[in-house]
Amino acid sequence: MKKELQLEEMSSWISAERPLVISGPCSAESENQMVGTAKLLAATGRVNVLRAGIWKPRTRPGQYEGAGSEGLKWLMKAKAETGLPVATEVANASHVEQCLKAGVDILWVGARTTVNPFSVQDVADALKGVDIPVLVKNPVNPDLELWIGALERLNRAGITKLAAIHRGFSSFEKSPFRNAPMWDIAIELKTRFPELAIICDPSHIGGQRELIQFIAQKALDLDMAGLMIESHIEPSVALSDAKQQVTPSALAKILEDLVVRTSSTANKEFKNTLTILREQIDGLDDQIMQTMAARMKISEQIGNYKRDNKVTILQVNRWEEIIETRIAQGNAMGLGDDFITNLLKLIHNESILVQQSVMNKVVEKA
Repeated sequence: MKKELQLEEMSSWISAERPLVISGPCSAESENQMVGTAKLLAATGRVNVLRAGIWKPRTRPGQYEGAGSEGLKWLMKAKAETGLPVATEVANASHVEQCLKAGVDILWVGARTTVNPFSVQDVADALKGVDIPVLVKNPVNPDLELWIGALERLNRAGITKLAAIHRGFSSFEKSPFRNAPMWDIAIELKTRFPELAIICDPSHIGGQRELIQFIAQKALDLDMAGLMIESHIEPSVALSDAKQQVTPSALAKILEDLVVRTSSTANKEFKNTLTILREQIDGLDDQIMQTMAARMKISEQIGNYKRDNKVTILQVNRWEEIIETRIAQGNAMGLGDDFITNLLKLIHNESILVQQSVMNKVVEKA
């Protein structure tokens, strides 16, 4: 299995300064809506690619499922009148064939398709021998391997103009977001494939237009290459995802207010200071590792002691005491509740595994 994706740099197939901006309506609803929105987006001078959904995979029947092949004509007319390259979502071989025939410039694989390897392979097979950029949204559920698997399938079909789209993940937990950002998964993808461009979709992460600015800025601060933001000439009457779409003028204001930072600088003083600070971080990390190793040694001793006295590993009262006291201590040091709780859960789970290992060794000897 490939350990690296064979990719062309995004700058070689989309000429744009960071961030690359992909925008357009959630769905192509009519020729007037599509062309009208496209002209206003082009007039901002900030949009690089025009997007629109032609086929819309909806949760339940009866919801607007897109204009179908007729919508491709509207999309291509918008391209002709603005000069913007166009992108749309494909979920099967038929979609791919129709898009290629129409002259669509960029395709993307949606979250509901990425989750199904059979569907991704169907799309990949239809693209063999075709040199076209393909963007892959993360799967609905937080599964990094599924996301990577979809990218690999397309790459093996000969697609080298690949990029990923981070659109957040479904979660049962209540949150201000439509889809939980789970930035750590996108960061892990970038860590494993540094050459892969990642584009953020603030519209689907937020689910409401008021959150787009915040999410977009966060994405750029994490060095993501671009943004896919839904824009509609009249969002209030949109046939799908009305709450998360913005007008072209609102989009222009969002983009204008974003701060675009670089991943490096030629400033020597900055580099020297950063080096010193990172060395301090390295030293502290070393101390943390040594402390964690020492803590697990004590956990092992506790496991032995519990085993000899026939006491259960899990002690709920002790765990509650740890949570309560450590959160109070952490708050006094300026640390947040969620950070402390998540950190303690990781440490506690590892401690349980260490103690369980001690118990298992006794069973094996018996």
